[in-house]
Amino acid sequence: MKLPDHEIKKIAIFRALQLGDMLCIIPAMRALRYAYPSAHITLLGLPWGKSFTERFSSYFDDFIHFPGFPGLPEQPFNAKETVDFLAGIQGKFDLLLQMQGNGTVINPIMELFGASYTGGFYTLGDFAGNQDYYMPYPNFGPEPERHLLLMEHLGITAHGNDLEFPLTEKDYADFEKLQLPIEPGKYVCIHPGSRGSWRQWPTAHFAALADYCAEQGYKVVITGTKEEAPIINEVMSHMKHPAIDTAGITTLGAVGVLIKNARALVSNCTGVSHMAAAFKTPSIVISMDGEPERWGPINKNIHYTINWLEEPGFDYVYSKTVELLQQQG
Repeated sequence: MKLPDHEIKKIAIFRALQLGDMLCIIPAMRALRYAYPSAHITLLGLPWGKSFTERFSSYFDDFIHFPGFPGLPEQPFNAKETVDFLAGIQGKFDLLLQMQGNGTVINPIMELFGASYTGGFYTLGDFAGNQDYYMPYPNFGPEPERHLLLMEHLGITAHGNDLEFPLTEKDYADFEKLQLPIEPGKYVCIHPGSRGSWRQWPTAHFAALADYCAEQGYKVVITGTKEEAPIINEVMSHMKHPAIDTAGITTLGAVGVLIKNARALVSNCTGVSHMAAAFKTPSIVISMDGEPERWGPINKNIHYTINWLEEPGFDYVYSKTVELLQQQG
C-alpha cells in the first residue's frame, strides 16, 4: 500500500545508532529512494550521523540530531533539548519511519513528532500507531533483511540486499597520506577492537591468526581507533611477526580504502565487518553477542561468521581462516 508520491514529499528516518547498525539499513534506504525519488529524506540520529548522511547523500538529503530519550542508552538524555527538538519538528514530515528497533521504548514518542503518517516496527502488546504502517518486529533473519521486510509491508519494492560504503576522493587522499608500505590484495586487516568490551575476542587469538597470515606472505595491518590503542598494543605484544599499527591515524574513509583493497579482514562483529560486506572483501567475523545470524554478513561464501558462544574453540576459527584464504587465493 505504497503512499502516493504527491502526498510524500518529506520523509524522516529515525535510527539513532552507530556505524554498523546504520550500514544495515542501506538496502531499505535504497528501496525507499527508488520508491520516492523526489522526496526530501532526513535522518534523525546521533551527532555523528551528519557525516553518515553526507557519505550516503544519494539516500539522505538532511540530518537532524535527536537529543535522546529515557531508555535509549546511546547518549545522555537532556529534557530541555528533547522538548525543543519536538517543537522544531512538529508537522514537518509527511512520513516518519521508526527503524530503531522493536519500538518498545521509542514508539510512544514517535507520535509526538506530528508526521502525517508514522510507521515502523512494534512489539505485540506494546504501543503502535496505525497498523497499516506499523508491522510486528521480525525477530529473525539478518538485520538488513528485517528492514526490507518493513519496506515490503509498506508496499515498497526491494532493490537487492547488498550493503554499500561509498568512497570519496578525500577518502583516497587520506589513505595516500598514510604512505603505508602495502599493496592491494597483499595484506590482511586485523581489527581486534569493538565498541563493547563483551564483544572483543581475546587478543592472543587475534595475534595467532595475524601470525598465520604473515606466514602466508601477507602483511598484517591492524586497524582501530585511538581509544583502542591498548588493545592493539596487546595484540602486537603476542605476535611473533611484525605488523603495521594504524590505531588512531586513519579516518573512517581511509579505513574503508584499507578494507576494500585488503586480501581479507579478521574482526569482531562490529562496524568494519559490515564495511567488508559492502566491499565484498573476504572476512572472518567473531560473534560474541549470540546474534551471528542477525549481524553477520549475508554472503556466507566469502564471509565466515563464527558464533564464539557456541563454538569457543580457537582451532575451529584457525581452520576457517585457513579455508578462507585458500578458497579465495
